[in-house]
Amino acid sequence: MGLIERMMGIVFGGGGNMIRETAQVFRPNSEASAQRTADYDQSAMSQFEAEFQFERKGWFDRFMDGLNRLPRPVLVISVLALFLAALFDHIWFSDRLQGLAQVSELCLGTIGVIVWDC
Repeated sequence: MGLIERMMGIVFGGGGNMIRETAQVFRPNSEASAQRTADYDQSAMSQFEAEFQFERKGWFDRFMDGLNRLPRPVLVISVLALFLAALFDHIWFSDRLQGLAQVSELCLGTIGVIVWDC
């Protein structure tokens, strides 16, 4: 028994963890991976919680927050309305696009920066 025990100790290490350590080279430890994922999720939730802590705001702050949320929905609704207008009144739509073609590139670029920077 002593000889086999010593041979196994040489091959697999004294503590018997050599098989586990060797396997972890080829396959990550699922418990440690799950713990890392849980820690990451917890830290993300803590960050979201800290970000969305609502303090009491005045009427002006609430009004400005609402105003800041308007540009993108208004743009989407107006583009959809233009598509609907193109379906029903081709002449009106054509006149609008000809007017849009007269707007300078600098002005369109400025509007683009304002809209996409919101």
